[in-house]
Parts: sequence; C-alpha cells; structure tokens
Amino acid sequence: MPAILRRLGVYLLAAWVAITVSFLLPRVVPGNPVAGAVARASQSGNCNEQCVLAVEEQLGYNVHTSLWDQYVGYLGNLAHGDLGHSWSENAPVGSLILSFLPWTLVLLGLATTLSFLGGSAIGTLVAWRRGSWVELLLPAATFFQSLPYFFLGLVIVLIFGQTGTVLRWFPSLFGYDIFAVTPGPNLPYIQSVIGHAILPAATVILASLGGFILAIRNQVITTMDEDFVLVAQAKGLRTRTVVWYAVRNALLPVVANFTIAISLVVGGQILVEIVFNYPGIGFHLFDALGKLDYTLVQGIFVVITLVVLAANLLADVVYVALDPRARQAA
Repeated sequence: MPAILRRLGVYLLAAWVAITVSFLLPRVVPGNPVAGAVARASQSGNCNEQCVLAVEEQLGYNVHTSLWDQYVGYLGNLAHGDLGHSWSENAPVGSLILSFLPWTLVLLGLATTLSFLGGSAIGTLVAWRRGSWVELLLPAATFFQSLPYFFLGLVIVLIFGQTGTVLRWFPSLFGYDIFAVTPGPNLPYIQSVIGHAILPAATVILASLGGFILAIRNQVITTMDEDFVLVAQAKGLRTRTVVWYAVRNALLPVVANFTIAISLVVGGQILVEIVFNYPGIGFHLFDALGKLDYTLVQGIFVVITLVVLAANLLADVVYVALDPRARQAA
C-alpha cells in the first residue's frame, strides 16, 4: 500500500501540472489566439452571441479578472465536471468528450491487449527456440517497431482499404458507414462498427507488437540462465512447466515497461485516428486545433492526460501485486 500511495502522489502531481499547462496555453502563446478563436466563433454559424460570451469568459478574453482568479475558477469548474463550452460544436465539452471517448478506449484497449498478449507469446517462443528459424521473426518485429504509426496506417489503407488501390478489402474511413446505417443497438450498425475498426486496430497492433516481442524475448533469455530454471530443467520437468517458470518471472520487468508503452500507444492512436478519420478523441483533437476551438482542445488534453495516468497507475498496481519485492521495499 505505501508503494501505491507514493505512486499515486506522483500521478496527482503530474495531473496538476497537465491541468495547469492546459489552462496557460491559450493565454501565453504568441499573438492573441484567444481573440482569433472568439472572432472565428462569432463569424461561424455554429456559435450565437451567448456562446461567444461563454468562450471569452472561459479563455480569459475581454474579462476584468486576474489570471489567478481565472485559474481558481478553472479548477473549480473542473472539480464540478465543467470543461467549458465548445464554440465549433456549440455544445458542452464534457458531453462531446463522452461521445468521443468510447471509440478511442474500446479500440485502444482491444488493440493494446491483443498486442501485449500476442507479443508476449511470440517473444517467449522466439526466446525458447533460439537459433532456429523462429528467430527470423526478429527482423520483422524490429521493422514494424521502427515504423511511425501514421506511415503504417497510410500503407495499410493503400493496400487493404476500400479507398486504396490494391486489394480494397476493408472500409478505411469513419467509425461506421455514415451513409447506409443508423447508429443504435442494431445489427447493421454493430457490423459496420466492427468492419471499420479492423484497419485502425491492425495498425496499432502491428506498430506496437514488435516492442512487446523484443521486450519479452530479451527478458526470457535472461531468465532462462537463472538457477531456478536450470534446476527445473535438471529435474526433468515438462517443457511447458519450465517455460512458465521463466515467463512468469520475465513478465515483471515487461509489466513495469508497459506504463511507457501505454503513453506511446496513446500517441500513436491519435495519429491512427487522423489517418482513418476514426471518430475518437484523437481525431477530434486534431479537428479542434484546426478550428482554433481552444476550449475543446483544453478538455481533450486534460482527459487524455488523466486516462494515461490512470492506465499507468493501474499497471503499477498490477506490478506491485505481482512482485513481492516491490511491497517489501516499500
């Protein structure tokens, strides 16, 4: 428990820093981006006069309060779940994010889980069969690990996407067929959502799979030289049992590195959503930046930060639960 509380304190500090940076960004960047956003909001047909006044108050434009008072008010609104009002959508930011976030969480959670499990299994096999043809998978893993997410997504679209030029097997734009199906709990919509998620999920899995393969392979090779594995082999235990002994201990450092992998995958997920116009939180972050909708950008930035920190905390809890040494050190 002390180890978890110490990590929780670090994550709370990181969350406070991220929230503070989110508050300061539209107020300290060169020029007057707040005035530009307000001007664009007033010129668009999506934001009426009350909406423009709300944007001015949220971003500290044309108001007679100090920066500290604005900051205290911003923290108070966050504590009550009020992330502001989006002028480009003329809707509360909180409700917009609640509609974006499930797309990202489901795709990211499924792709990351499959990548971790698949990478662990393949990495274990490569480590156990050193010197065999299985090691030919290592160059492929290194290759995919080095590819940027957006580049791999573009290649997959060109080869497998219906907007591509080769096979055209899968849909490659949007989260579902916006022209043919009606959103809701119906079979055509569910089938369309699954079909449109195949290529984005495949991109995230292929781009992150190599890192997990290499990590677990290196750890298993190191663990296989430990005395307890050699003793298990000398006793004539079944290969499956010996492999499980090695993998169980090799997974501990991999789980610790999983926290770093989560941040990298989240960053890649944003680029993947932009490539596929997938209606997740990353695509709408890009869209809000293009529209200078700083209130929506602030809200999305805060939510992404909190989600990543929560995932890292969960990984730390799992690590402490698996490794008695972490509890003893605490």
